[in-house]
Amino acid sequence: MRYEFHPEAAHELTEAALRYESTVPSLGRRFLDEVERVIDVLLDHPEVGAPVDRELRHFILRRFPFSVVYACSGDVLMIVAIAHGSREPEYWRSRVHDR
Repeated sequence: MRYEFHPEAAHELTEAALRYESTVPSLGRRFLDEVERVIDVLLDHPEVGAPVDRELRHFILRRFPFSVVYACSGDVLMIVAIAHGSREPEYWRSRVHDR
């Protein structure tokens, strides 16, 4: 299985990492490492995330207030959002049809 980022999810990941890095040196790297760890888990066990609906699931990061919202289609894990816990719920919903 492989993974892809929706362009807006990739932007969210970069923006969050830069924000963390500007606050505390190396915190941005730790954030990226945590997202990478979660993606590795999801590639091996895509069913582990909590269902959002019939197509989507989400997995909450351990050390940061974010979750990875994703869908599986064949052999592709599509990362729909790197969603901050305090943002409007399901703000990323329109991206589902952009895939």
